[in-house]
Amino acid sequence: VQLQASGGGLVQPGGSLRLSCAFSGLTTNYYMIGWFRQAPGKEREGVSILSRWDGTTRYADSVKGRFTISRDRGVNTVYLQMNDLKPEDTAVYFCAARQNRLIWSAAFSAAQYPSWGQGTLVTVSS
Repeated sequence: VQLQASGGGLVQPGGSLRLSCAFSGLTTNYYMIGWFRQAPGKEREGVSILSRWDGTTRYADSVKGRFTISRDRGVNTVYLQMNDLKPEDTAVYFCAARQNRLIWSAAFSAAQYPSWGQGTLVTVSS
């Protein structure tokens, strides 16, 4: 599995960014793919996950209502649309994937994902 993340940058509070994760090698209909982030001095945390099996999505409480994960089937890319960005969203964002389904209670654990893209830095600052 290969994952390539892009789209990070510097944005003012209240602004928007869209991250992209181009992927290949996910060969099942049960894969899960999503976004994690890691701020300086903090642990990596799950932001949003998409389940290929039924198309359901989940979000961390801190981003609900502001971030949207979506998938473009035609180009094997997953997006994270981030609106109303806050300084506390500043972090390196990673996309991650696994071939098989997880129960949702485990889906936000970074340890459950064997495949990772390189990070892309998002900085929210005035």
